[in-house]
Amino acid sequence: MADWQDLAAEVGAMLKKKGHTVAVAESSAGGLISAALLAVPGASAYFKGGGACYTGDSKQILMGISLEDMAKERASTETHAIVLAKSAVNRLGATWGIGETGAAGPTGNRYGDGPGHCCIGVAGLLECVVTIETGSGDRAENMLAFTDAALKLLKECIETQASST
Repeated sequence: MADWQDLAAEVGAMLKKKGHTVAVAESSAGGLISAALLAVPGASAYFKGGGACYTGDSKQILMGISLEDMAKERASTETHAIVLAKSAVNRLGATWGIGETGAAGPTGNRYGDGPGHCCIGVAGLLECVVTIETGSGDRAENMLAFTDAALKLLKECIETQASST
């Protein structure tokens, strides 16, 4: 079993145990975060839905992001990742939301971020955000790295929230 499968199964078990749910608004991971969470048997107990929100239009249509929120900060930033995560929570009524935005490669994005740059936000019972830089131009490997980082961040947020209650 791949590492991402083990991690997704662990996160899924944590969500089920707590009765929590998750929704995903991802961009440069291209749906792999959602796929990882859905690969776990029994995912219907915790997965509310998600979208590969790759364009401004898709973010507004699929996640209901307002023009005001779209204008807060450009894509591929921690602020934008949190906007995506909060929008997933609100749009799909989840306990937790994951927002991911970045540049998978093989080149950077129009904002000057290099390939392998990704910002991931988790929102819900608390907010967490991380930026990763793989330094790689390998698109597929970056997408997997973004997925791994998103699952790890969600796991950390669930653990942190649990220890504070």
